[in-house]
Amino acid sequence: MSRDVPALQDLRDQLKLLADSLDREALERRAAELERQLQDPDFWSDQGRAARVSAEHARLRHKLDELDELERELEDLVELEQLGADDPDLAREVADQRARLAQRLARLSEERLFSGKYDRGDAVVTVNAGAGGTDAQDWAEMVLRMLVRWAERRGFQAELVDLSPGEEAGIKSATVIVRGENAYGLASAERGVHRLVRISPFDSQKRRHTAFAGVDVAPLVEEVTDVEIDPDDLQIDTYRASGAGGQHVNKTDSAVRITHKPTGIVVQCQNERSQSANKETALRILRARLLELEERRRQEEIRRERGETQDVNFGSQIRSYVLHPYRMVKDHRTGVEIGDVDRVLDGDLDELIAAELARRAGERGAVAAGS
Repeated sequence: MSRDVPALQDLRDQLKLLADSLDREALERRAAELERQLQDPDFWSDQGRAARVSAEHARLRHKLDELDELERELEDLVELEQLGADDPDLAREVADQRARLAQRLARLSEERLFSGKYDRGDAVVTVNAGAGGTDAQDWAEMVLRMLVRWAERRGFQAELVDLSPGEEAGIKSATVIVRGENAYGLASAERGVHRLVRISPFDSQKRRHTAFAGVDVAPLVEEVTDVEIDPDDLQIDTYRASGAGGQHVNKTDSAVRITHKPTGIVVQCQNERSQSANKETALRILRARLLELEERRRQEEIRRERGETQDVNFGSQIRSYVLHPYRMVKDHRTGVEIGDVDRVLDGDLDELIAAELARRAGERGAVAAGS
């Protein structure tokens, strides 16, 4: 195999460390408490509360079941490994199973890295073409594809709600709602500017060009109470939807664009069949963007109070993808380098995301230790 496969004892040690760090007993107590609430005869009288409790209970049970299943499979592999000592075919099968268990354990270990209020929820991901003209618009479309492919690899649902095509190629912007457990916590690691260096396919002289695409990630909030919006602050425009979507969207002004005048944030939605549905989705996206803006301001204030001056703005460059004169993806926050650029562009982002989440967790630990 191309990557080292951890030994069984290493996997058992990692699993024990994970169970301890997640506080398994506390998870079981919380799951039991939620089960008691589910059995209350009046439980479903409040639909909103019922949905939240049910979702939390399902997440906890899934996590506990996963821990139990990993423990059982590791113990089974101990016996198989002993039997495979004299059987090369069985030994290879055991190694493959260890590799799969290691991947599942890594996924579950991500739970330790999420501490934000919205980390475990869904995400609104927006990709915008930056400097670089047609190359930037083409690059923005490549970044969009990369993120959607990553979401699909993770088993998430990725719903394209708006797309503005470029004049010659690519896209000017696009917005995708990514739904799945920990979608926001994971996708937030991709927030920032992505830089591409390559021989431009749009340059007849085959010169090297640099293009930029920005990725913004916000938590998708289900409750209006999470952020207040004054209707007087909104400018709502309708227009005829473009692109795929059937005859209906091309004949009516069903697409909706909402501008939040105090912040200048503009959101659009055109994938729904009705104007009212597009407006509802656009408002949810706006709430998500406003929440993220407020959180960013809060983080900047904390950094100023600590006397830090590093750039934490959306515009900071996070990663370079070099296709010429060599091939390399480098994350500037963590230093992680990957030579297989095609694999990354095809959505294999887990190594890069895990490194960034670990870096953030280390920063939080350092702040806690110094406070």
